[in-house]
Amino acid sequence: MPPPARCPLSPQSGIDEVAPRPSKRMSVRRGRLDSSLFHMLVLVCALCQVLFVGLVTGQTAQLSVDASSQSGQTIPDKMFGIFFEELNHAGAGGLWAELVSNRVQVTGFEAGGINTPSNIDPWLIIGDESNIIVETDRSSCFASNPIALRMEILCGATGTNACPSGGVGIYNPGYWGMNIEKTKVYKVSMYIRSSDSVDLAVSLTSSDGLQNLATHTITAEKGDFAGWTKVEFDLQSSERNTNSRLQLTTTKNGIIWFDQISVMPSDTYMGHGFRKDLATMLANLKPRFLKFPGGNYVMGSYLLNAFRWSETIGPWEERPGHFNDVWNYWTDDGLGFFEFLQLAEDLDACPVWVINDGASLNEQIPSATIAAFVKDVVDGIEFARGDPETTWGSVRAAMGHPEPFPLYYISVGNQECSKPYYKEKYVKFYSAIKASYLDIKIISSCDISSISAVNPADLYDVHVYTSSGDMFSKTRMFDSTPRSGPKAFVSEYAVTGNDAGRGTLVAALAEAAFLIGLERNSDVVEMASCAPLFVNDNDRGFSPDAIVFNSWQHYGCPNYWMLHFFKDSSGATLHPLTIQVSNYDQLAASALTWQNSNDGNTYLKIKVVNFGNNAVNLNIAVAGLENGIQEFGSIKTVLTSGWLRDENSFQQPDKVVPAASPITNAGEQMGVIVDPYSLTSFDLLLDTNTNKYPLLESSFHSSM
Repeated sequence: MPPPARCPLSPQSGIDEVAPRPSKRMSVRRGRLDSSLFHMLVLVCALCQVLFVGLVTGQTAQLSVDASSQSGQTIPDKMFGIFFEELNHAGAGGLWAELVSNRVQVTGFEAGGINTPSNIDPWLIIGDESNIIVETDRSSCFASNPIALRMEILCGATGTNACPSGGVGIYNPGYWGMNIEKTKVYKVSMYIRSSDSVDLAVSLTSSDGLQNLATHTITAEKGDFAGWTKVEFDLQSSERNTNSRLQLTTTKNGIIWFDQISVMPSDTYMGHGFRKDLATMLANLKPRFLKFPGGNYVMGSYLLNAFRWSETIGPWEERPGHFNDVWNYWTDDGLGFFEFLQLAEDLDACPVWVINDGASLNEQIPSATIAAFVKDVVDGIEFARGDPETTWGSVRAAMGHPEPFPLYYISVGNQECSKPYYKEKYVKFYSAIKASYLDIKIISSCDISSISAVNPADLYDVHVYTSSGDMFSKTRMFDSTPRSGPKAFVSEYAVTGNDAGRGTLVAALAEAAFLIGLERNSDVVEMASCAPLFVNDNDRGFSPDAIVFNSWQHYGCPNYWMLHFFKDSSGATLHPLTIQVSNYDQLAASALTWQNSNDGNTYLKIKVVNFGNNAVNLNIAVAGLENGIQEFGSIKTVLTSGWLRDENSFQQPDKVVPAASPITNAGEQMGVIVDPYSLTSFDLLLDTNTNKYPLLESSFHSSM
């Protein structure tokens, strides 16, 4: 049991120092204790026990819920979702399952620039300059990706100039190593050109090349590859290696050109190219919307490197990719506009497209010359929603999706209200979109005070980044918001600063309290999502994040598991409640009824955040229920840990995760204990004709 006394935390400030959990072991020097010292120790221990009991049982609170149908209000059905931004290698080298780093940057060989010869990093040479020369040239068959790789082999299979054992060639290490799994099949494709005969081994190996996991040999007679030829095949690995590479080797003298080399796992999520374990983490949150492709990533540091949707669709070989100059890495745009729409569909989430409105972080297009950007956005909507007979709808259909995507939300820009021209440009985007798609909801970067008849909006964007103490206090942020007019979309929120770490318990609890405040104010707040979502552990450009991964592992931070407490809130019925407690302002709570879609059972969920260092004896009273509470089938779920700054890690991925247990005294009147620094959910099974106690079949954690 963790010690009851914990570091005090003011709700108005972050934590500077907190003490770690004391060790459970204490060494005692061997020897005899005199009688007086012995009795003194007994007295001290007894006093400690009294103090302990006082701390645990000294705080009492009354929580009263009005669960009558007439008092309830429906929470918006898209209340909680997710926000994806291409930073921290979240997509390239992450959610997008491509293993080659990466297929346009280095397999299309564009990242080194348009001048040749150019940098081919991270590709490296097997051999040395006496037996192989590798360079780039402008011989690709793809107009949008003109750079190809030329490999000249100077050695041969035999003779005085024989190649080294195993041959010479090139290799790609992937994104900090490729995760190759035993018996798994990998789909390989590449473009080859050569006037010579070809005998090329394509292999998956260990990082040093000594362990061969799978090999396919490409052979061709002279002239067979005189023109660019696409070669596709499968590789099945015989062993597992989490730090592997792709290598292309030969012992045959001659010249070979390569372009657009790709290695993809065959078992991606829903067969659509997403890394299965990471996409499953998202699906388990049951997100009701997916905002994409980012914030600053949409803008770019300069417009030259902004996200341009039309350059990220069509065959991947024809996508030019672009440099993510905000977060400083190349993106091949394999995860493009189409894939984001597809991901939203696979997650059963509503897509929310953040558009570039002609502004970067360092420049912007004046309102007078914004027309081309406006047309580009309208074309993008047609790509998503247009009939297959339309210009852009036909492009989508050719990509294998003749049915329109349900794109009904457009966010204009990213935190740009204070920029010159924004309001003028915004109105032009608003008018053009509404003229063709009246049902689309448009989100403004300006706050509610700037919304008017001449600057209209359906929603306004809110970003909240602050300390844990201040985040907890923001549980009442929207209490005084006018109840009419456009609603808020809290599209980015996170605890940052010293107490955030790389994802701490205290940060998760503060964010939970904030979300409880959004639930209570869901008449003026329509949607909310945390940020950032993903981080590759090898590229922590922004911390903390909800999900951490590398090439073969992943884990959820405490705030990821916190989000599971809210995944049933969208579309649920919110009930008013009151909390009565003396001299303790560290509680936040909400109550709602929700229906389990798997079996139809209905639950009253009461969530309580205790942001203080006192355990609380909480007396819960529920009035107005049309159906009573079942004696069995209710469950209590708790997120807490032994130290405020506890974090999960690859070594301890389950250090801070929810723990579930049956409620043995479930009823309309019940007493419970709420742990210090914890998030607790009481899911009370209501009387129905069908009740299978589904929440008791497995723990909260294992069901994820």
